[in-house]
Amino acid sequence: MTPHVAVDTVSQLNYEALKEKCGIQAIIFDKDNTLTAPYVNEVHANAKLGLEKAVQTFGASNVAILSNSAGTLDDPEYKDAISIENSMGIAVIRHDEKKPGGLAEVLEHFKLEDPANLCVVGDRLLTDVVFGNLFGMLTVHTLPLCRGAENAGDNTVAKVIRWTENTILYSDWFGGRMLQKRKLPHKYWPGEEECPLVLFVASTETENNNNNDITNDGNVDPNNSNNGPSQDSGSNEQKEEK
Repeated sequence: MTPHVAVDTVSQLNYEALKEKCGIQAIIFDKDNTLTAPYVNEVHANAKLGLEKAVQTFGASNVAILSNSAGTLDDPEYKDAISIENSMGIAVIRHDEKKPGGLAEVLEHFKLEDPANLCVVGDRLLTDVVFGNLFGMLTVHTLPLCRGAENAGDNTVAKVIRWTENTILYSDWFGGRMLQKRKLPHKYWPGEEECPLVLFVASTETENNNNNDITNDGNVDPNNSNNGPSQDSGSNEQKEEK
């Protein structure tokens, strides 16, 4: 469940380096609290630059959303997926098995054979990050985009699970430190020292929370040196995501 890289938002990720130096050919985004507010189909202001940069770098056909609601059997006639595609301009991958499953549909969508050519970006450790790590993808963990009133629509159960995930991995205790040391190697990425992937572009939301150990929704804040990960680890919050 340990990601290769952690960022505050998707706008802090160096997409050009991913393509030019890490063997990445396509980007998979989670949706809720990664690109949008929960259950909202418009890109969040703090994710807009990152999504634009991803599309500019890889092309729209090589950037897609893999959600555990939109595009699944829980989405009748894929109406939600179609709405998201029309709003955001990128595909929502159709898949029957939810993350951390769904590899076959992802590879088929991008016409790829090697999962190491994929980068998955999301705010959930046990879905997004585990999915990528299981199959050798490059994994990027983000903080949740929304907090407080803006996050009122998020799923309560997912909030609790997310808080538990992040606390286990990022709190300053023996188990968390051991997990952070067990970062899996990636087939093409040489590591943060040789190939930095984090751009320090702080969002307004991040700046407002930099001095808090715990965010308003109970999420460990990775920007605080007392309990957070290093520059190439991360923390988070989301729902049973779109």
